[in-house]
Amino acid sequence: MRRAIEFLLTRVLRSRLGVGLGIGVLVLGVIGAARLVSGPVDPSAGLSNRPDRPITTVDPEAGDDGVLATGAPPSPVTRSGAPKPEQIADRFVGAWLGGRGMTSDEWLATIRPLATPVLVEKMAGADPAGVPAQRTTGPTTLRPRTESFVEALVPLDTGQLRLELVAPEGRWLVDVVDWERE
Repeated sequence: MRRAIEFLLTRVLRSRLGVGLGIGVLVLGVIGAARLVSGPVDPSAGLSNRPDRPITTVDPEAGDDGVLATGAPPSPVTRSGAPKPEQIADRFVGAWLGGRGMTSDEWLATIRPLATPVLVEKMAGADPAGVPAQRTTGPTTLRPRTESFVEALVPLDTGQLRLELVAPEGRWLVDVVDWERE
């Protein structure tokens, strides 16, 4: 018996197997103690207690809040005598493409009356020679989103230019320029 205890303490418990068995006994002891302390288990509590109806997070009477509109988009509203969004988009594209041979300040001067101050500030210091296209290849397509927000798509020789136009007071200005290479 003494040899068996000595073998257990010197060989088995100091090996990887012995350490693994010791950790396993310790984990089972902690789990058993936790169950004893926690008290009786209610079978209706926890993950097994499912609701009988879907959980709603939106008032079903509030109406459609989806991105996709079911009706026709509203027509853009333009102040009387002011250019329409198509005209502003075409003028902006002409100024954007026509900057070759100009300095950055000259180029921005042609764009400034057609763009929001935020866009002009973002374009400050941009090199007009870095414009990735040279000419348009088709007509401008408008996607009205609201009465004062329109997306214009302009096909160019090397890709597509996407402009976002806003009209906070009925005067259309380009607010975002996005380039997609083909």
